[in-house]
Amino acid sequence: MKLSTKGKYALYTMVYLGQKAGDGPQSLKGITQNILLPENYIEQLLGSLRRAGLVKTVRGAQGGYELAKSAEEITVGDIFDATEGKLSLSDCIADDAVPCPKSSSCPTRGVWEYLTASINKLFNSISLKDMLENNMKEI
Repeated sequence: MKLSTKGKYALYTMVYLGQKAGDGPQSLKGITQNILLPENYIEQLLGSLRRAGLVKTVRGAQGGYELAKSAEEITVGDIFDATEGKLSLSDCIADDAVPCPKSSSCPTRGVWEYLTASINKLFNSISLKDMLENNMKEI
């Protein structure tokens, strides 16, 4: 399983904003020049992150983007949920899944539920602060 570039680029963007927390809003141009990613793509990701309440925009000449919460309050799971959507390792357990006629007797459904819950728990246990401090928790 691979996450798309959305999640990866969103992590880069959030780490950059976390590093700049307290320095005031960061311009889109400044963000993209520092993380070396396409401006249009980062602008779309920032829109998703803003709608999820993870970043906020400041208007004006000195405006730009900044974290809407402390780095300690933002998790990798929050970032992935905002940009990738809810993680589900199998279509049969996705929130929008069409009910499967075998779901009550499926021998693999429990595995998919367990693995999905475990990965989501891990994503939600790593804060942006942990990433900034390179403080990854052991499993």
